[in-house]
Amino acid sequence: MKRVYPNREVCIGCHICELACMTAHSESGDLIIAYTEEKEAGLTPCKKIFQKGSECVAISCRHCDDPSCVAACISGALHKDPETGETVYDREKCVGCWSCLMACPYGAIRRHPKENKIVKCDLCRGRAEGPACVQACPNMALKFEER
Repeated sequence: MKRVYPNREVCIGCHICELACMTAHSESGDLIIAYTEEKEAGLTPCKKIFQKGSECVAISCRHCDDPSCVAACISGALHKDPETGETVYDREKCVGCWSCLMACPYGAIRRHPKENKIVKCDLCRGRAEGPACVQACPNMALKFEER
């Protein structure tokens, strides 16, 4: 299965991947509206840049083969799709217990800023060009590939 892999050797912490993710998941599809208006209403990127000193890396769901977040999910909001291999999130089933957040070894699942829900990467499911973060990264610090 193809996954998004970060390369911290070339990541410069520009946050363009976060903006691309947010725009791809926005209702408007417009960067300015997504960042100024929809962000205020709770739109948030599924990806997060972590930085320590001069080193930085973009973290998002790795869609693990045997995801600990799925095992920890008490409501069935997370499951492994047997056809695609993706770790799928059903927002309607999420009860906001944060078990998945604590179980994720990558720190890739985060709390939604305004709702009692989580935020995790969906690989821009349905987007013909693939994940927006990968397409937008100016340094090619993100790769969407099978390893």
